[in-house]
Amino acid sequence: MANRRPPPRRRPAARRPARRTTPLRRRRSRRQQHRDYQLLLLGFAAAAGLALVWAVISWLLVNWWALVIIWALAAVGGTVWVHRYRQQQAWDRVRQQALRYGLPQLDALHHRDFEYAIRDLMRRDGCTDARQIGGAGDNGADVLATDPLGRSWVIQVKHRRDGDRGSPVGTPDLQRVNGTARQLYGADIVLVVTNGRFSTRCAPLAQQLHMHLADRRTLATWAGGGRPLWELLPKIPPPRKGR
Repeated sequence: MANRRPPPRRRPAARRPARRTTPLRRRRSRRQQHRDYQLLLLGFAAAAGLALVWAVISWLLVNWWALVIIWALAAVGGTVWVHRYRQQQAWDRVRQQALRYGLPQLDALHHRDFEYAIRDLMRRDGCTDARQIGGAGDNGADVLATDPLGRSWVIQVKHRRDGDRGSPVGTPDLQRVNGTARQLYGADIVLVVTNGRFSTRCAPLAQQLHMHLADRRTLATWAGGGRPLWELLPKIPPPRKGR
């Protein structure tokens, strides 16, 4: 008989070493130690702060004259600040009252600067809360203001670089601001002002919608003189009752 070879022996698969995992209790204990350490630091900081405050109070009680000097300096500084603040306000009022614009100046402005110019003119005429809001999401309003009689103004500003030689302001601009001025802003007076001109259909539509238009000629009289805008526009409504 032929000698048969014994079958090869299978080597046992190598065992992977077990991963060592940190016990859950040990993890929790480390977190607790970290929290205790933080609380300890906070306690030391609070104690140091209280000790510093107590030391300052004790020193001031003994050296009361220093407290008097501190109060005197604070009073002097506050008085100087209030005086300068009132002077600045008075100067701003004088500067606003003397504000004048010529049409060439307004024509040369960027459309955003033109909105700020209209805001400044409203402030000159006593609308202290006049503000520019034109931009994305303005809903057709560029300037909001409240005049001295309590009437709320919503103004849409249309700038034309070429003045009255540029394209006219059309009825869609009127319809846009009319649809939001009273509903969103509670306007008493809705105005569209331009350094250019309006199309022939704007005047009849503005009359139907109870809106007001200020074209280049009205703007020149308003910006170059001292009369407020509501004295130049026809049929301005009276203030609401209760205002």
